[in-house]
Amino acid sequence: MAPYESDDATAAAQEDDTPSGRRKAARYAVPVAVVGVAAATIGLVPALADSGDPNLPKITAQQLIDKIAKSDVQQLSGTVKVSTDLGLPDLGGLESSLASGAARGGDGSSADPKSHLTELVSGTHTLRVAADGPDRQKLSLLESGAEYSMIHDGKDVWGYDSKTDEVYHGTAAAPAGKHRAEPPATPKDFAEEALKAVDGTTSVTVDGTAQVAGRDAYKLLIKPKQSGTTVGAVSIAVDAKTGMPLKFTLTPRSGGAAVLDAGFTQVSFGRPAASTFDFTPPKGAKVTEEKDRGKAPEHAPKAGRDFPKGLGGAHGPQGAHGPKVIGQGWTAIATFETGAKGGVPSGAKGGELGGFLGSLGDQVSGKFGKGTVFSTRLVNALITDDGKVYAGAVTKDALVKAADQGK
Repeated sequence: MAPYESDDATAAAQEDDTPSGRRKAARYAVPVAVVGVAAATIGLVPALADSGDPNLPKITAQQLIDKIAKSDVQQLSGTVKVSTDLGLPDLGGLESSLASGAARGGDGSSADPKSHLTELVSGTHTLRVAADGPDRQKLSLLESGAEYSMIHDGKDVWGYDSKTDEVYHGTAAAPAGKHRAEPPATPKDFAEEALKAVDGTTSVTVDGTAQVAGRDAYKLLIKPKQSGTTVGAVSIAVDAKTGMPLKFTLTPRSGGAAVLDAGFTQVSFGRPAASTFDFTPPKGAKVTEEKDRGKAPEHAPKAGRDFPKGLGGAHGPQGAHGPKVIGQGWTAIATFETGAKGGVPSGAKGGELGGFLGSLGDQVSGKFGKGTVFSTRLVNALITDDGKVYAGAVTKDALVKAADQGK
């Protein structure tokens, strides 16, 4: 059966008056609009999971998306391994200094949750996660001889950095409907963002089966149809019983190792012990209270949230008037004004830092003028000499073309 990509199919998918089970699914991880769009773009593609091990019942891509949407895991505990390889250069320890400085931003505490998880942008890390409903979650980032934990227990949000013996205490926002059961940075978080990008520019199939953390799973394969994107494919291993994503892998179009690989190495869907979420500041620890209690604490940036839609997020970097998005799907490019003229400093004028930054980028020119492109294996950004930024999961040529059209 060929994919349904007509307007009639889109309307049918959006107006489908299914039983309460589908209405219930809309309240959970993947909005019903996403499921509707997915149905319109991939239809009931009979890409059946009939190969590999384990041997599971056949399922279509649409049925698997529905299964993710209806997943309602409220209790879990486990270990997640996250590996990120953006191809960034070795900064000789500078990245650690920058992370430390960011961690001490905001309220001046290294235990502030809003910056600690930025450490996941490179290397391999191990996380311990636990959840007991929408009001109790815990995430611990394990380091060599140290640990950073973020605990949400009712109205309280705690951050504790064992390396510096500092504690951050804030208050959670008032509940507004259903919240996810697990903290950010799990395979489900990444999967939700990827599914938001599923539209007519995307191919979605079921790519066999696998075992993840000792559980049987189906593999959902998402591939951009467009040229010009740096994204090769997204693979999501979905628990056959609960429908919860257990593993997320994003590979670049250029090939090689995954840019992002996040998966459970151990998971249990039983209720964690109540003591898991107990926290009392250690004696002698420095405690920083949230300064503005009228606002919910800003937790760590979620993967995909601060990038163009093609990367799985709805928002781009914020300029003075917010970002403008050029294009659609996986080749979407966010552009905004920095207000700074002169582009990236270089040479004698830029000093040592300017020379270092200049060495990381490629000088380009076009109808827009001149600029510098900074590249990773996934996200590329063009900073023009007149202070504009163009960024997306697209090639350098696509950025230059977007800048030329923006003139």
